[in-house]
Amino acid sequence: MAATAASSLQIAAARPCISSPHRFVEAGVSILGANSKSVSWTKLTSACNISSLEPFRRSFTSSPAKFKKVVTKAMSESSEKKPVSGLAIDLKGKRAFIAGVADDNGYGWAIAKSLAAAGAEILVGTWVPALNIFETSLRRGKFDESRVLPDGSLMEITKVYPLDAVFDNLDAVPEDIKTNKRYAGSSNWTVQEVAESVKQDFGSIDILVHSLANGPEVSKPLLETSRNGYLAALSASSYSYVSLLKHFLPLMKPGGSSISLTYIASERIIPGYGGGMSSAKAALESDTRVLAFEAGRKNKIRVNTISAGPLRSRAAKAIGFIDTMIEYSMANAPLQKELSADEVGNTAAFLASPLASAITGAVIYVDNGLNAMGVGIDSPIFKDLNIPSDKH
Repeated sequence: MAATAASSLQIAAARPCISSPHRFVEAGVSILGANSKSVSWTKLTSACNISSLEPFRRSFTSSPAKFKKVVTKAMSESSEKKPVSGLAIDLKGKRAFIAGVADDNGYGWAIAKSLAAAGAEILVGTWVPALNIFETSLRRGKFDESRVLPDGSLMEITKVYPLDAVFDNLDAVPEDIKTNKRYAGSSNWTVQEVAESVKQDFGSIDILVHSLANGPEVSKPLLETSRNGYLAALSASSYSYVSLLKHFLPLMKPGGSSISLTYIASERIIPGYGGGMSSAKAALESDTRVLAFEAGRKNKIRVNTISAGPLRSRAAKAIGFIDTMIEYSMANAPLQKELSADEVGNTAAFLASPLASAITGAVIYVDNGLNAMGVGIDSPIFKDLNIPSDKH
């Protein structure tokens, strides 16, 4: 099974990696989708962290990515001159490895941009079958508009590695995958091999981001989910994070930070988010707490997860109800606005910075406050309560 790049609703689908250019995403159970080329980073919509429903299997082929510097429109706040805060996030001299980036409109990309804007060097792990499309798009300038940082400079990705987080090492890869034409020409893409390659190339990293999720049967109710589909969702969406941290921990400098992406379906019922993905997200959050203790005691590494709201990414749109989820959130959340990917990216930058030096083992909600609501106030039952509401 392949792990995908995550964005939006964080739901996974059959064997794909989450951040498929077609419809999948990875980043904790996430729903992804939506072409953000024409909108500013600030307006870049976010789905609900659902993984691609179309098998976008395995990681991405490694290969140094050299990009032409092209001016592009930033996907976040405008780059007008603003006063420098005394608590500005500074990640200069830090190196981040982000697993699960395969296009420019998911949470993984947004996190990469925010980390880069703060000064961090960016390394990316891309699902093997999606690698060629991703690197080709970068070379041809299709992501140019999305690469512009708030100060007008372009985000540079130092190197793109092929990665399939479903496999710990080469011995775990079945023969049909080894001989699959989508993996032809790629090598060293299992978790252990990628960690070894990063160590050989750079020696160490400071920040590890897990933006992957996949559920082959995500569109099925839990009662109709097969054992294999359920276990595949946990393998690609939850254990993949345990494996990544296990193999990258020796490369991480004390004081470093590791971040994953989760979704509210881990603790609340979200009809339509099936195939064991809600269980996978719950496992991811439980693992976050245990890993925070173990990685903290072993190497002084902080471990947190971001529970992101719905994002209108390409992968999320493939699920079929991402627009409904976004409308529901805007109608019921304390903050009536559409969540943008950069809001999740900026939260990740904060968690990776010294400003969050005492935060670990936490689930940080970035969903306009929807997680705090106990009822849907758009129900006709509340029509006479005169609850303040923005028309949208």
